[in-house]
Amino acid sequence: MTGDLPRSRPRTEQPHEFGFDTRQLHAGQRPDPNTGARAVPIFQTASYVFEDPESAAAYFNLQEYGNTYSRIMNPTVAAFEERVANLEGGSGAVAFASGIAAQAAALFTLLEPGDHVVSSSALYGGTVNQFKHLFRKMNVELSWADLDDPAAWEAAVRPTTKAFFGETIGNPAGNVLDIEALAGIAHRHGLPLIVDNTFATPYLCRPIEWGADIVVHSATKFLGGHGTSIGGVVVEAGTFDWSNGRFPVIADPSPAYHGLKFHETFGEYGYLMKLRAETLRDLGAALSPFNAFLFLQGIETLSLRMDRHVANAMTVAAFLDGHEAAANVTYPGLPGSKYQPLVEKYLPRGAGAVFSFDCVGGRAGGQGLIGGVQLWSHLANVGDAKSLIIHPASTTHRQLGDDELRAAGVGPGTVRLSVGLETVEDLIWDLEQALAREGGTA
Repeated sequence: MTGDLPRSRPRTEQPHEFGFDTRQLHAGQRPDPNTGARAVPIFQTASYVFEDPESAAAYFNLQEYGNTYSRIMNPTVAAFEERVANLEGGSGAVAFASGIAAQAAALFTLLEPGDHVVSSSALYGGTVNQFKHLFRKMNVELSWADLDDPAAWEAAVRPTTKAFFGETIGNPAGNVLDIEALAGIAHRHGLPLIVDNTFATPYLCRPIEWGADIVVHSATKFLGGHGTSIGGVVVEAGTFDWSNGRFPVIADPSPAYHGLKFHETFGEYGYLMKLRAETLRDLGAALSPFNAFLFLQGIETLSLRMDRHVANAMTVAAFLDGHEAAANVTYPGLPGSKYQPLVEKYLPRGAGAVFSFDCVGGRAGGQGLIGGVQLWSHLANVGDAKSLIIHPASTTHRQLGDDELRAAGVGPGTVRLSVGLETVEDLIWDLEQALAREGGTA
């Protein structure tokens, strides 16, 4: 978002660069020209009336850009897409009905049968399952790489490799991705780096500034911030060369559009156009306008909420780090964390609000702790204004084997916390009383 130049100033003056707080309120939207509505209207419509037969044909041929059908684009959803792209520093974005749908679509758009992906092994359990099972159905091969060992990523590259994938902050172990190092390796091999930035949000980290090519979010989490809606979004930097010979699916003529070459035709928007015009169109995982409206409302307070999330998380982590019933507190913002240098580099405003720790009482202790809390909500989500707690080994990561659990940083007594916005003394009181009664010390 850039400002209009006042007429009294020289035309050579550079546009004003707005700050993050301003852009999270205004980017991608102006007051509605028909009604003057200040909030983004909810365009709850399935389709749109065309001006004439010629313009309709041009829209469907991708010769002109306009609304055709809300499975592909919608004005409310577009405002959400533009705002997230602006905050992430990307060239554009495409929204989806869930974070997992956005992730699948981001990869589906650039992969073909026989391709290969290198991924961090420290991932959300749902992502691990998606990669293992969806990739197998697509005849795509997968290699897991140690997040802390860039050399392992380079060693895993094959002639058929098409992408690197990782999370800015790992779920639930609090690992921090060395984005710049992995982007350098990926780019040496002509590969894009895809980063899930859900836990950091663009307020704490913008991976594109460190070399990432594609950023994905579960908007369900901190972007929405209130646990009311499901959605996801894919942002592209717009700088990757999709015509480098590795990506015929984007660079070569598309049979779905009469031989159209997406990268050659749309340049920096080639991947995004392919993502929208083919992947979203054909998979149909469209974000609803109402959910997009709620996400826009959430983003308006993103920076304010994240500051409070981070402050509370740091206090809770420090409390647990000194508690006899808790071990292996994984919050990367703690002074003793091995990820402290990466936090200082990539996350100077704070290391997010999701982390885990191990109950010394093992599985029974972890489940007992959860049964003893009164304020923390036991549910499978993160990024809510309310504080959340869960036992991953028996829920979100239940389908993983022992080796996969260890790789993800999940043990039998691991408990994951998503620290909310409550009075932090109340959160600590609740954990303390539950640990004393049920966590293995009583």
